[in-house]
Amino acid sequence: MPLKNSQFDILMRAYNRRQLEDRYEQKRRIEHAYSLSPRLKKIDQEITVFSASRARARIMGKADDSDALKDLIQGLKEERTEVLKSLNLPPDYMEMQYHCPDCKDTGFIGAEKCHCFKQAAVNLLYDQSNIREVLEKENFDTFSLDYYSPQYDPALGQSTQDYMKSVLSRCKSFVRRYPEEGRNILFTGTTGVGKTFLSNCIAKAMIEECYSVVYLTATELFNIFSRGSFSHDEEASEEIDHYILDSDILIIDDLGTERANSFTVSKLFYCINERFVRRKGTIISTNLKPGEIRDLYTERVASRILSNYEIITLFGDDIRIIKKFGKA
Repeated sequence: MPLKNSQFDILMRAYNRRQLEDRYEQKRRIEHAYSLSPRLKKIDQEITVFSASRARARIMGKADDSDALKDLIQGLKEERTEVLKSLNLPPDYMEMQYHCPDCKDTGFIGAEKCHCFKQAAVNLLYDQSNIREVLEKENFDTFSLDYYSPQYDPALGQSTQDYMKSVLSRCKSFVRRYPEEGRNILFTGTTGVGKTFLSNCIAKAMIEECYSVVYLTATELFNIFSRGSFSHDEEASEEIDHYILDSDILIIDDLGTERANSFTVSKLFYCINERFVRRKGTIISTNLKPGEIRDLYTERVASRILSNYEIITLFGDDIRIIKKFGKA
């Protein structure tokens, strides 16, 4: 997944700073070495002069002169190594030292992104998601089916554990087929059944694929819209455009816990509709049932959500209570 221009620019500025730091550090080490042994400076000056002479000899077709100068240069380099050794300095002390030797701190190997660039992109996306620490604990690797009952449930036609196993598979499938075969999920269910946890599982997996993910509670979402609308807050306006509306995945957690009014209803419709138009993915978690979404946010909002989102209803006991007190 390609990064947005603004994200790419952030990374390239970091690489440019890194290259400046590399040059500064090399200059500092050279000056330090010269201060310890003036002969090192003389050696470098002689290498520069002989290298220029050798280049002229090669251009003029004087192979013998070129070979002789090559031997002189090699001898000087060997002498430099010995001087550095006598100073207890490594042989490459005066050379450029890179954070990533593979791409020489450019971020690219030829036309391909270096592995360090890809990791830097993932780190940036984690930072922008605002839930880096949470995702270290809540992800597909740490999701446990043990908190769901293995007992047969007549209402489900299977055990809650088996049902949640199928839900887990659907969530992993969402990541694999995004965005061609679906961009939106609505998690519904009572408190503590795993809606936020599964949202975070998807978030981590999407970030690892270099998609930008932004997590906001419903209250945080509407607070940002409020600042942008009533306070003329430029930072809030930028958050709305670049993060809320343009991130690859927006997670709206606990929809329905905010104070619903005409403002929140209009902004919710604007948010989900604008993201739908821009073909961006949205994941919503809520304790509300589909009918309650219609009652609280109007038919227009409910229609947009229910007709364009994969509806996943979760069942089970409150996992937070189970973790605190143990299984019943």
